[in-house]
Amino acid sequence: MTAAADTKVLYTANTHTTGGRDGRAQSSDSRLDVALSVPGGPGAGTNPEQLFAAGWSACFIGAMRRAAAVQKVTLPADLAVDAEVDLVTRDDAFFLRARLNVNLPGLPRDTAQAVADAAHQICPYSKATRGNIDVTIAVV
Repeated sequence: MTAAADTKVLYTANTHTTGGRDGRAQSSDSRLDVALSVPGGPGAGTNPEQLFAAGWSACFIGAMRRAAAVQKVTLPADLAVDAEVDLVTRDDAFFLRARLNVNLPGLPRDTAQAVADAAHQICPYSKATRGNIDVTIAVV
């Protein structure tokens, strides 16, 4: 996608990573400084799949807030998104697969589903993964 003349960059994340899955990732503003470990391995660090799940679920909540405002729906204060990101392999190739389990307590199921569906259209992570990985959005 090329940048249009009216495109406005809201934020640019800058990180420096060394050592790959057994390394360290740091942001240029020092707000992020984490050890990395292979998923299920002996290290004490996090892994890219956990970071991706945390980022996507946080972004998705923001997208739900925007969708709810458009739909004139008041979201519960205790809303949550549980993200599950699988690292899978098939035929010697690696893939991601994801499930976002949306919890909007107190909202009628059809309203909650409408908010979640709209958020999936708005969320930049959802847009980036659309058509690239298997994604399930479930209201729980």
